[in-house]
This record gives sequence, structure tokens and C-alpha cells, in this order.
Amino acid sequence: MAQIKKYTFIIVALVMVFNLKAQETKSNSFSLQQAIEYALKNSPNIQNAELDKLNAIYKKNEIFGLGLPQVNGSIDFKDYLRIPTSLLPGQMFGGAAGTYIPVKFGTKYNATAGISASQLIFSSDYLFGLKASDQFVGLYEINLKRSKVELITQVSKAYYTVLVNQEKLKYFDANLARVEKTSNDYKAYYKEGLAEQIDVERWEVQLNNLKNEKEKVEKLIGLSLTALKFQMGYKLSDDIQLADKLDATEEQNQEMSLSAINIKGRSDLQLLQAQQVLNELDVKRLKYGYLPTLAAYGSFQYNAQRTTFNLLQFDNNDVNKKWFPISLVGLTLNMNLFDGLQRHYKIEQAKMASQKSLNNIKNLEMAFELEANAAIVGYNNAITSMKIQKKNMDLAQHIVEVANKKFQVGVGNNLDVVFAEASLKEAQTNYYNALFDLLMAKVDYQKATGALGK
Repeated sequence: MAQIKKYTFIIVALVMVFNLKAQETKSNSFSLQQAIEYALKNSPNIQNAELDKLNAIYKKNEIFGLGLPQVNGSIDFKDYLRIPTSLLPGQMFGGAAGTYIPVKFGTKYNATAGISASQLIFSSDYLFGLKASDQFVGLYEINLKRSKVELITQVSKAYYTVLVNQEKLKYFDANLARVEKTSNDYKAYYKEGLAEQIDVERWEVQLNNLKNEKEKVEKLIGLSLTALKFQMGYKLSDDIQLADKLDATEEQNQEMSLSAINIKGRSDLQLLQAQQVLNELDVKRLKYGYLPTLAAYGSFQYNAQRTTFNLLQFDNNDVNKKWFPISLVGLTLNMNLFDGLQRHYKIEQAKMASQKSLNNIKNLEMAFELEANAAIVGYNNAITSMKIQKKNMDLAQHIVEVANKKFQVGVGNNLDVVFAEASLKEAQTNYYNALFDLLMAKVDYQKATGALGK
């Protein structure tokens, strides 16, 4: 029984290790959504945008602190190398009028230790500063959202670029295998005297061109993978795999109508609207700036005056060793009585800035509506184009099959097959270009309508 338990434990441990290894091998495989999530966590641009937002929160708390009690402590020590001299009227000591007698007052050593506090009671600038700081934080939240939308756009396009190139490579492999077989067949025909040297050379040219094109696509895949890693904040030297596959059939069934336009989610528009709120707050701040500012303050200190350096000695019964208390409280009311109409003209300037901001919002709304319309039309056109190119590619594939069969039964010629292969390669290139354009148009449409980043 003990042996069974022992083996059971070993098997469970092996299964766990196997699962861990399997997870490790899959850790470099990303779907599009996973790639986006990874990028949002690791992109330096997003991290900086988040730091900007956090900094805005700290700035808001700093402004809030202006309304809390301000408390300060101080210690002051003076050693009068020469005690200040005062002039007293000579007639106080029996002298002639208009004469003065120099007299030194005070002690060589003086020290003061105390604490002071102030409290802002009312300030319109402070109240509007608090409101503006809230809006300021919101401004950086929107900026963070905009950075995320830009990153999602870049990662999506880079991901789709790799998928299209990988799919294109599959067709190159199929074409290469077929042309290579045909080229070998013609070499055999030539040896048997059933084909001419020029036929063999034509197929060698076709084969070499395909090999060259395939090599270009392989290098392009490597470059597009590197671009994807860069956008994701992924280590460029590490391997990465794409888990998603292209589904062109799904893309063909997603035509959009103009009624789908909704630009309210665009972060650029929200950013301008938040700036407009700040402009309106600035106008109100300047208007309410005519109100007075009220603040309270208080201070409590101890003062010592000694002829010898014994400041650390304290005795209330000895005037030479006593620290004397000083305390006060007060209010300060500041009123702007006349500033040469400076504030009035500042208000007018703030109004102009607010009005310009409103005009910019209207202009941006129209621009975004135009962009969204163009994105929808471009997306729908890309779908139509891809459908046509897919049909052309299927037809070209069928023509190649027919041309090969006709040649094999002796009713066709070599040039028909060569031309059919060239037409197929062109049709495949057009199809994958159309598919790439469709995927890019899809991302542009999602960005234009504010659908990205939700």
C-alpha cells in the first residue's frame, strides 16, 4: 500500500511539472487581445501617461493642502558683537535742547523660540483652484485613454500585418511545391525528348522567382514580428508566437452603415471638452477674484536676553535666567480696490480663449464625423475589394488546374500553364493586399468611431 502511495505521488508530481512546462512553452503565444493587454502593461508610453496622471493627483493634493492650517516653528539666536546704540534727547538728562546722548540698550545674547500658525478662511482663487485641480486630474485620465487607443491601434495593425504575411507564406509554399514538381517534370520530358530546352528554362525562371518572393516574405515576417514586439514592449530577442488565425469569411460579413457613427467616445474630443471646462473655470475665477481674501494667524514665542552665554539655563525667579513669553493672534483681510482695470481685461482675454475653445470643439466634431464617414466607406470598399480579389484568386487557381490537365492530356501547351501560374501569383498578391487593406481599414474604423479602448 505504501508503494502505491509512493508511485501515485510521483505521477501527480510529474503531471504538475508537465503542466508547468506546458504553460511555460505557451507563455510566448499571444492572441490579439493578449498582445494588447501585454502592451498596456509594458509599454513605456502608457507607463509615462500613468505617471502623469499620478503626478496630477499629487498636484491636486498639494493645492488642497493650501487650505489646511500652516504651522511653522522657529528658533533665533543673536550674539551682538556690538550692542545697537540709540540716541536719546539730551534735555532728558539736563542737557541743552536739540542735543542727543548715545545710549546702548539690550544684552549681548538674545534668543527667541516659538511657533506660528495661519489658516486661510476665504479665498475665491483657492476654491476655484480646487475645482480646476479635479478637472486637471480628469484631463490626464483622458490623455491616458488616448495613449491606450493609439497603442491598441499600433499593436492591432502590427499583429494583423504578421498574420497576413504568415498566411501569404502558406500560399507561396503551395505554389512553390507545385511549380517545383512541374519544373522537374519538364526536365524529365526534356531528357526523353518530349520538351524543349526553352520550356525547362521557363519553369526554372518561375521557380527562381517564387523562391525569391518566398524569401522576401520570410524576411518581412521577421521584420513585422520585431515591429509587433516593439509596440508591445516585448523583449526583441525573445521568441513570440501568434495564437490567432485569419478568418476572412468573418470579415466579409461586417459591413457598416453610416448610422453606426458615434464620435462621443473619441478621447481627442473629450480632451478638448475637458480643456473647455478649465477655460470656463478660469473666467469664473477671475470674476470672483474681486472678492476679498480672509486669513487668520497666531504666534506664541519665548524670548531670552542674557549678558552671558547661559541660554540653556531657566529660572523664573531670576530675571537674568528667565524666558519671557510673547503671544498674538490676528486677522488679515485683503481687498482689491482698484487695479487699473487689469483684472477686467484678464477676464475678457479668458472669455476669448473659452470661445476659441468652443469653436475648436465644433471644428473637431465635424472633422471626426468626416473621418468616421470616410472610415466606414473605406472599410466597406475594402470588403468589396477583398471579395472580388478572393473570387479572382479562386478563378486563377481553377485556370491553373485546367491548364495543367489539358497539357497532361496533350491538348494544351506549356505557355498556357506558365501564363496561368503567373496570373495565379498576381491574383494571390492582389488578394492578400486587399485582405491587408481590409484589416487596416477595420482598425481605422474602430478608432474613428471611438470603439477602441472600451
